[in-house]
This record gives sequence, C-alpha cells and structure tokens, in this order.
Amino acid sequence: MAYLYRAANEEDTESLARQIASLVMAGAVIALDGDLGAGKTRFSQAIARGIGVEGVVNSPTFTIIKEYEGSELPLYHMDVYRISLEEAEDLGLDEYFYGEGLTLIEWASLVKELLPPDRLEIYIEHGGDNNRVFRLTPSGAAYEAWCANLKENGWLV
Repeated sequence: MAYLYRAANEEDTESLARQIASLVMAGAVIALDGDLGAGKTRFSQAIARGIGVEGVVNSPTFTIIKEYEGSELPLYHMDVYRISLEEAEDLGLDEYFYGEGLTLIEWASLVKELLPPDRLEIYIEHGGDNNRVFRLTPSGAAYEAWCANLKENGWLV
C-alpha cells in the first residue's frame, strides 16, 4: 500500500522530512527515487537536520557515500546514480543497511536487488510549479508503523 503526501513548497518537504526523522532508528533504510530535480537531495538534507546532523549536507553524487554524525545516530547518505549494480556490490553498500545509522539512498531503484526487504521507499515527482507529490511505500512492520503514525497524525493520505 502506498501513502501520499503533497508538498506545496520546500517548507512542506522539510516538514515531512522532520516527521519521518522523528521516527527513525538504527538500521533504518530510506530508498529515495524520483524525477530529476524533484527534491531528493533537499529531502535528504531535511532528514539529516531532523536527526541532528550539523553543517552542510550535500549530494554524494561523485563520492557515492557520505557519512555524517547525527545527535543520536549516524547518517549514511548515498547517491547511486552514477554506478552500476556490480559496482554497488563491490563497494559493500549492503553493509551500511544493517549498521548503526540511518541509510538514505538516492536513486535507490538502480540497486533494488541489494536493498534489504524492510525499508521505506519514497518516490518524489513534480506536481506543477513548486508542488511535489511524495509516494511512500513501506515494506516491513516498522515502516508500516511509521506510515500508519504519519497518517493518523494527518501527514499522509
């Protein structure tokens, strides 16, 4: 089952990210996909702030993985747009998925075969002007609970 969230501006995107950040735990995996320029990195930056990462968080497009220390857990921010599935396997990305932090993967569908079965998939698409539509698809009990919580509190439909 997919849940929807509509953002009218960047502030709405940040609000959703903060809500999700309040639910994360060690070993959480968020798989981000979407249109070019839809806001994957912006969403990632807001998640990072939500878990207490200080300083600049930018896209790891050319470094593939950036690690940040949050106030309660680390963030493993990945951008797999420029690598193949084989390269991703060789980098050992899957080791991060079961680590002590939150793993957030931009362009995650490119390495879907490596992703853990339990995860939150978020697809962001343009909705006209500055609007964005977020489709959240939880896999696993923890992520189902996240989405149920967000829906109960009026964040998702």
